[in-house]
Amino acid sequence: MRYPHIDPVFFEIGPLQLRWYGLMYIIGFVCAYFLLTNLSKRESYDMDRIDIEDLLAYGVIGLIVGARLGYCLFYNFGFYFSHPLKCLAIWEGGMSFHGGLIGLVLGGWLFSRRKNKSLLMLADMGALAATPGLFFGRIGNFINAELYGRVTDVPWGMVFPGAGDLPRHPSQLYEAFFEGIVLFVVLFAMSRKVRTRGVLISTFLAGYGLMRFMLEFFREPDAQLGFIIGPFTMGQILSLLMVGAGVILLMKAIKVGQDFQR
Repeated sequence: MRYPHIDPVFFEIGPLQLRWYGLMYIIGFVCAYFLLTNLSKRESYDMDRIDIEDLLAYGVIGLIVGARLGYCLFYNFGFYFSHPLKCLAIWEGGMSFHGGLIGLVLGGWLFSRRKNKSLLMLADMGALAATPGLFFGRIGNFINAELYGRVTDVPWGMVFPGAGDLPRHPSQLYEAFFEGIVLFVVLFAMSRKVRTRGVLISTFLAGYGLMRFMLEFFREPDAQLGFIIGPFTMGQILSLLMVGAGVILLMKAIKVGQDFQR
């Protein structure tokens, strides 16, 4: 299959350019707002509309700063250490999910301290609200023809611009489906039945980490890093840490829930 060439700029007036990738971020934040608002109506979530808007503001800042710094530190440290001002050049590309997650956690922690809210409650809400952003973010990667997959002979392999003449896995679409849609369905179903604090965020961490780890086998490693340990990439190593954190948190959440029921 030939990659469907899509202009990454969907609207342009003079020097002003609006890109699909930026639009995907905006759509993800809008979806997050409606999901957070829906969750806040349930008795187990102590949040009102003003709280949701403030939380989203903290989340947006934490995500963007964390994703950019995470990319600079995890994926191209040598270059950005030599050119620190380039860390500010977001328009040149380079955002890390794992860095964005750390930024979200820090933003949520600051919000919880300011508003005196349970950090685990906020984390559970954020886990569900983040999944549409994962979906649309990967669609943005596909439109930009970046983060493509490894060479393959499957019938749906695509020839991406700038990646040679051989067909590759459209790994961005794999990730959009599993990390965005599948994870959303699982967490949404759990949110309607589970009331124990920490279960949603721990399931998100372990679920995303496991999916990302497996899907990285279809994704081309970052050119500047390649494989880190044996056949494993930086994304897989960071994802395994997520799985471990999710399992530990889930075990603690279940134990706390059992102690509470006693």
